[in-house]
Amino acid sequence: MKSTTAVTVGIGATAAVVVAALVQAAGDGPAGTALTMAVPAEYKSLIEDAGNTCPEVTPNLIAALLTQESRFNPKATSPVGAQGIAQFMPSTWETHGVDGNGDGKRDVWDPEDAIPASANYLCTIAEDVKGVPGNKQSNMLAAYNAGSAAVQKYGGVPPYKETQNYVRSITALANQNKGSGGKAATTEQAAIAINAAEQMIGTPYSWGGGNASGPSTGICCSPSGRSGKSTVGFDCSGLTLYAYAKAGIALPRTAAAQYAASEPVKPGNVKPGDLVFYGASAASIHHVGIYVGGGWMIDAPRPGTQVRYSPMDTMPDLFGVARPTSNTNKEI
Repeated sequence: MKSTTAVTVGIGATAAVVVAALVQAAGDGPAGTALTMAVPAEYKSLIEDAGNTCPEVTPNLIAALLTQESRFNPKATSPVGAQGIAQFMPSTWETHGVDGNGDGKRDVWDPEDAIPASANYLCTIAEDVKGVPGNKQSNMLAAYNAGSAAVQKYGGVPPYKETQNYVRSITALANQNKGSGGKAATTEQAAIAINAAEQMIGTPYSWGGGNASGPSTGICCSPSGRSGKSTVGFDCSGLTLYAYAKAGIALPRTAAAQYAASEPVKPGNVKPGDLVFYGASAASIHHVGIYVGGGWMIDAPRPGTQVRYSPMDTMPDLFGVARPTSNTNKEI
């Protein structure tokens, strides 16, 4: 069920920050049956019930999906026409909507209908793609975003960047586990990361470049067709990965996965070292920088530039700010 719910943020030099809230997860992830993600209290029982509809669907997975789709906003709409807390397209709702609360109506705008309907639909498409090779939950989520036909056609998660980010982000959210000892970056770790990034100012941008050890040659090719194969440097997420590796925190490789594996920060609580993310939705995050204070960040902006200080309003689609957590010990 393709959704591109946008968050429009107006920011000035001091950057008023809007973040996605209530996405902090814990527990053992989709394999478990207990809800361990933080969700709005009014939806907790609905999510717990919906998360036990079939073996492929769990409460944490439903909570992560609703976070991704609408950030628990029952009135959310997307530019392509997706509606409600679970972002059903009207045609999909017509076929798969349910009267979850028994009031005689199937209302896409009512979470009591939309949340159980999302679980039922997930179970339906899990059955549709059960014969496709690969991870069953990944294939199910990909089908929810791009359709069962695309998953069947490509024999797994299709090669669509939005769908791949969608699957990766929801899985990361559902699998986060604070209970296993993960903690948000400390002030000392943030300072180490900022210092490491500052040491790289002037390093060339390289698409796909950068790792935990430092600058590296990149890959081909950026959306504008620029290759990083001959340039030693960083792209945006390569820089943040490197900086936090110096502080003892292993981040995933892409900006979208780094957001999913971090702890969202509420407005007014943003601190130096926090990561600043840009994109229309969690699945379509395309840029990340390290906040240094005063409305500025360090980032690797784009091909043809260098690592530098940039204002937070350097791009119009600020999505949110999040704090890296130490429980991320492998790439997602």
